[in-house]
Amino acid sequence: MGKLTQSVTPRDHSKAPAFKTTSIKAPDSFDGTQAHKLRGFTQSCQLIFHNDPANYFSDRKKALYSTSFLTGRAGKWIEPYLSNISNEDPSYLLSNFQLFETQLFTLFGDPNEVRKA
Repeated sequence: MGKLTQSVTPRDHSKAPAFKTTSIKAPDSFDGTQAHKLRGFTQSCQLIFHNDPANYFSDRKKALYSTSFLTGRAGKWIEPYLSNISNEDPSYLLSNFQLFETQLFTLFGDPNEVRKA
């Protein structure tokens, strides 16, 4: 029995692989012409953020990620903000995800969404 306990070595857990979450499909692009698709777009982005909080820990990272999927009218709307991308003021649209999302829904969302539900 003494030999058995001597031959068992403790596992080194520090070498265990890091936990990886499953990958989630990137959101479809949003062009601003179909208001009914905006809710799905923002929910897809939220899934990405919640699945990888270490990568999307700030409002700025969330807004910039979401911005990369804006095309058409929505893409044209965001262009002036992107030209001032270095502005990290917390009240700036690209540094405040709640403001970013609110603006998206104000400009491109379905104004009757709640009534249709």
